[in-house]
Amino acid sequence: MLDLPTTTTPRYTGPRPRRLRHNPTLRRMVRETELRASDFVHPLFITFEPGVERPIGAIPGHAQLSVDRLDAVADELIALGIPSVLLFGLPATKDARGSAGWDPAGPVPRAIATLKARHPELVVIADVCLCEYTDHGHCGVLDSATGAVLNDETLPLLARAAVAYADAGADIVAPSAMMDGQVAAIRAALDEAGHGEVVILAYAAKFASAFYGPFREAAGSTPSFGDRRAYQMDPGNGREALREVALDAAEGADMLMVKPAGAYLDIVRQVRDRFDLPLVAYQVSGEYAMLQAAAERGWIDERRATLESLTAIRRAGADLIITYAARQAARWLTEGE
Repeated sequence: MLDLPTTTTPRYTGPRPRRLRHNPTLRRMVRETELRASDFVHPLFITFEPGVERPIGAIPGHAQLSVDRLDAVADELIALGIPSVLLFGLPATKDARGSAGWDPAGPVPRAIATLKARHPELVVIADVCLCEYTDHGHCGVLDSATGAVLNDETLPLLARAAVAYADAGADIVAPSAMMDGQVAAIRAALDEAGHGEVVILAYAAKFASAFYGPFREAAGSTPSFGDRRAYQMDPGNGREALREVALDAAEGADMLMVKPAGAYLDIVRQVRDRFDLPLVAYQVSGEYAMLQAAAERGWIDERRATLESLTAIRRAGADLIITYAARQAARWLTEGE
């Protein structure tokens, strides 16, 4: 019988990172970035109509809600460990100035008062913008001759809306119009009105993104002409984003936001590295809708892809994530791997 030559595989003698991966419990023990339900902020769309729970086709699992439907939603969120909501309003009427935005009987002030009365522990954030309230869909007052949004004329209106939300009991106001000087104007108005404790979460780096489409359907805020690129940021600009963040921090912002999140993780990381304020990233409606659409077609695993995307946002440096996946992600996290 012939002796056949044997082949000996050379033994690798270098570091073995795989040692930390073979055991599921060990993987969890050494995980660098943890995702928790307490990291999430859940968006809500509040309508002036009573008795309404109108599904939003472009944002599966979400609906336009009347104030009388909020208690059940808040109960569910608190049970899941989600500590905060972000409110957007759908008013009964709109005008050129967006005056329904500071109406104390409007949907957002009424929603704030309702939520805080029953759930004082829930942190209520009120978005401060005029696009949902103007009949033209832009985020500020328009020049009648050119149609351009007038920055300085818009500032006192944003401040007035912020005070109305603070009067109703909002914990945080979140200016999102991308007007120069909006944080300073709102801080001064809040302090003058006796709301020195109300937090400002600045949409500091908000890009003119293609990922906002489903939101505009949900909030009825699509511009009637043009677009918002004259005041929201160009997607190609990273250095400008850091300048915007620095300006908002200098004006008195207590928290900072990058929006959208997924396509701008580099900005999230750079803001985290340069600023010590709490950082929020907004996983916007289009990001959520893409995951939902792909999952419906069986192209991705919804649970794994959603949690992976949220983990990436946390890993990039966000302290909190505004996401339409908050409820489902919180359920998955309680179930474990």
